[in-house]
Amino acid sequence: MNWRDKFTNFMYGRYGVDQLSRFMLVVIFILCVLSLFVRGSFMSFLILLLIILTYYRMFSKNIYKRAAENEKYLKFIGKFKRNGNGYNGGYQNNYGNYQNNYGGGYTGSRANTQDRKNYKYFKCPTCSQKIRIPRGHGKIEIRCPKCSTKFIRRS
Repeated sequence: MNWRDKFTNFMYGRYGVDQLSRFMLVVIFILCVLSLFVRGSFMSFLILLLIILTYYRMFSKNIYKRAAENEKYLKFIGKFKRNGNGYNGGYQNNYGNYQNNYGGGYTGSRANTQDRKNYKYFKCPTCSQKIRIPRGHGKIEIRCPKCSTKFIRRS
């Protein structure tokens, strides 16, 4: 058994990395860079505290509590997104499958490669929503299902 298998066995049943953990790691990195210019024990203490908290969240076996924390973070961050409607706890992706924030669901990468022959994928210029359009209809007007922006493309 190599080290990767041992680590996989160790992480089994633990929460792992989510959006909040990634954000905390970015904050830690920024604080480390700032600590090069600003000396002080408070900055070092804050960095150490954030590192401990981040690793505690990643190695925690209380998955539901960590998921609830991540849910609160996503709702808070959703208020500052471009469309401003917040995070609703789950969404239906472009392929009609329900996907939640726990890393499950269907990402669509396999469908993209299989459907390229029959469908063309476009990105909405306003909200960056992916839209799947059947090929072979010439120049068409596409309406974004998310923001209702209309744009013209060749299928």
